[in-house]
Amino acid sequence: TAGPVIASLVFSFSDWEILSPPSWTGISNYLALFDDELFYVSLYNTAYYALLYVPLSVIGTMIIALLLNKDIKGITLLRLIYFLPSILPGVATALLWMYILNPDYGYANWLLAKVGLPKLIWLQDPRTAKQALVMMGLWGVGGNMPIFLGALKNIPTQLYEAAHIDGAGDAKCLWHITLPMLTPMIFFSLITSFIGTFQVFTSAYIATNGGPENSTLFYVLLLYRNAFNYFKMGYASAMAWILFAIVLLFTLVQFRLSDRWVYYETK
Repeated sequence: TAGPVIASLVFSFSDWEILSPPSWTGISNYLALFDDELFYVSLYNTAYYALLYVPLSVIGTMIIALLLNKDIKGITLLRLIYFLPSILPGVATALLWMYILNPDYGYANWLLAKVGLPKLIWLQDPRTAKQALVMMGLWGVGGNMPIFLGALKNIPTQLYEAAHIDGAGDAKCLWHITLPMLTPMIFFSLITSFIGTFQVFTSAYIATNGGPENSTLFYVLLLYRNAFNYFKMGYASAMAWILFAIVLLFTLVQFRLSDRWVYYETK
């Protein structure tokens, strides 16, 4: 792993088109990035996706985990059903959602028509394409559900018993006991979800290929094009290191802020 990482750093300061030897160009790739309009478009699209997907994903995962944290008949099957989409191949998931969101015969527009709402063209409309891809991503929120379930199982029942004796209802127990005890898992989910959204690629590549009008041209998709369509490996390597810097900065900021809201029982 270290070899390609170090090589990409060297290539980011080089002009390399695969078939010819790399030539050292200094920081020209990085300067070219900041003059590239598509670079800013891809950053905007990715940030938009992240700001919409991450909170919905974390909240959705918590709600699913709370609902499935019950000892009822068939609960194991329900947990499997919610977890299954997260392990399906990304290409299969994208093709399935392309069928669901088809403007002519998709189930999404059929459902909208049933409730009296106008049909949408979803992936073919710049105004709805990113939201459609967010929906596709949220279908797999069950991936982090077992982690939250494990955290819920580890919350001491004595805390709830003491709270109920003091007159606290379910809502207060959720706010003052469950959520604080879940903050380490929420923090973990925020970090991993953000990193995942800045690497979103498969759904956009299969469903829209960056369109319409570059509205779903995400950062890694642009990186892929520069590397494997235009063979600008040095330029793509520079993009990769910019992405690394963005993710690292966000992660460091979150770790610095975590002391203010993340509760660890050992502290």
